[in-house]
Amino acid sequence: MIDLKHLREDPEHYKKGAARKHARVDIDRVVELDARKRELMTKRESLKAEQNTLSKESGPKIGQLAGRIKKAVGAEASRLQAEMDELKAGPARLKSEIEGLESELAGLEPELEKLLLMIPQPPDPDVPDGPGSEGNVEIRRWSPPGFDPSKPFAGQKGFVAKSHTELGEVHGLMDFERGVKLSGSRSYVLTGDGFRLHQAVLRYAFDQIVAQGFTPVSAPSIVREKAMVGTGFFPAGREQTYEVGIHEANDAGERAWEADGYLTGTGEVGLMGFHMDEILDEDDLPIKLCTLSPCYRREAGAAGKDTAGLYRVHYFEKVEQVVICKADEGESRQWHRKMITYVESLLQSLNLPYRLLQCCAGDLGQKNADMIDVECWMPSRGEVDKDGVPAGDWGETHSASRLYDFQCRRLNLRYRAGGANGKGATTFCHSLNNTVLASPRFLIPLIEMNQNADGSITIPEVLRPYMNGQERIG
Repeated sequence: MIDLKHLREDPEHYKKGAARKHARVDIDRVVELDARKRELMTKRESLKAEQNTLSKESGPKIGQLAGRIKKAVGAEASRLQAEMDELKAGPARLKSEIEGLESELAGLEPELEKLLLMIPQPPDPDVPDGPGSEGNVEIRRWSPPGFDPSKPFAGQKGFVAKSHTELGEVHGLMDFERGVKLSGSRSYVLTGDGFRLHQAVLRYAFDQIVAQGFTPVSAPSIVREKAMVGTGFFPAGREQTYEVGIHEANDAGERAWEADGYLTGTGEVGLMGFHMDEILDEDDLPIKLCTLSPCYRREAGAAGKDTAGLYRVHYFEKVEQVVICKADEGESRQWHRKMITYVESLLQSLNLPYRLLQCCAGDLGQKNADMIDVECWMPSRGEVDKDGVPAGDWGETHSASRLYDFQCRRLNLRYRAGGANGKGATTFCHSLNNTVLASPRFLIPLIEMNQNADGSITIPEVLRPYMNGQERIG
């Protein structure tokens, strides 16, 4: 959520930010509703103060009038009674006015809250403008010695590359037909060495990030709506999420109430929600967390896109990391760069060609001030020639985001200066997140780039300890 005080001071900043992200939100309406809300709240508090004063002053006066009325007769008694009735009516009249103001407040607050949740984080000034992913800018690329992604795979390796689905069928690594039978479209079952390789690469990535000082957390993948809203995945991303039921029971074992729950599409939700509604000590920052969790995405709007193979599926597992740090732009930027180095080191240890992309404003999510995507080279992607051989192309495998205080405002996650004994004002934290590795999509470049002319697959050396020393598949 954006800083409402800053929006009042500079609404144009948020209008320009929304325009750069091609987001449609009525900033003027937000300003109008906010102004009316503050006006109503001021009037309400003024009337409440008047009501309290009147109640205190009218009590003794009503008592005096009651005594005088007992002694009065005729017109004088009627006059005194009317005066007492007027005094009694004053607090009731003010109460009615207060209730009217509160009713108007209750009517406008849901609309204001809804609009506030839709206002995107403005992109950083150094983020390039662009309509979408086609406007992303390559930063740099890396390839292992002896391989150049700009040249045909066959010319460098001496044989035509098979796709991961072809290799999977030959070696019994995956079963799409039975996966679809079990779970519907975009489903799969990893089998044999395919499942072992999936587990190996996830565990390798997990161990690598833990070695960097990140605390492992078993973040839940079923969460309440508050966590989804707080991390910025709702309301805009609701259509991508699977909904489930959460049933809670009272002490007697009876169902006390029922609430909606949601399957998360990333471990980021559980990691960030872990500290929501807390005030942290400045001395404890930065907090560095990681998890290995199941992820679920409906892939709504992706009909007909990447329907074959492991690239775009409904269920996968992911090693995710988050950093919660002080509200300092320089520190946030430093952590963002560092997160990218973790991914680069991982990919280089696996000898996989990759490139970094600076995402343009139109390709940033609602919550991101900046985002860097990492794409690996996949021989089975790209345009197909007259012989049916793909040219190869890049495919996204990782993404690292800088969010500043956007998530932490929504999560009410703050820190207090001065450490445990600090008495300073609280400040909203900054947050960052990064995909360390997501599989089975990652198996695509891993399998295809390590295939051999005889159809076997070489297991990268760093993964062999996780495969009981096995050196190849097939």
